[in-house]
Amino acid sequence: QVQLVESGGGLVQAGGSLRLSCAASGSILSIDRMGWYRQAPGKQRAMVAAITGGDSTNYADSAKGRFTISRDNAKNTVNLQMNNLKPEDTAVYYCNAANSITRVDYWGQGTQVTVSS
Repeated sequence: QVQLVESGGGLVQAGGSLRLSCAASGSILSIDRMGWYRQAPGKQRAMVAAITGGDSTNYADSAKGRFTISRDNAKNTVNLQMNNLKPEDTAVYYCNAANSITRVDYWGQGTQVTVSS
């Protein structure tokens, strides 16, 4: 089992920045991919950014150029730096950890990000 705890959400004005962090614990050696997803009211959960064990990154088109995902292996954390936030970025953001071989996913409890116009 892997436990994920997110932090860093909140309320920010459009154009502002937030940094989300996800601390992983448990059987983290089984994980080869971590990422951030978001779910806005009435919409499906969608990937925002992901990073593999080899530090290969992948971003949703809406996040490219504004968001940066990074990992700190020493602290077992994955961070999402979000700049130039827009009202449409408002959502609950979830940390995800995955084993691409077994296709087992783990999820954090979510953290609310609200961007005011």
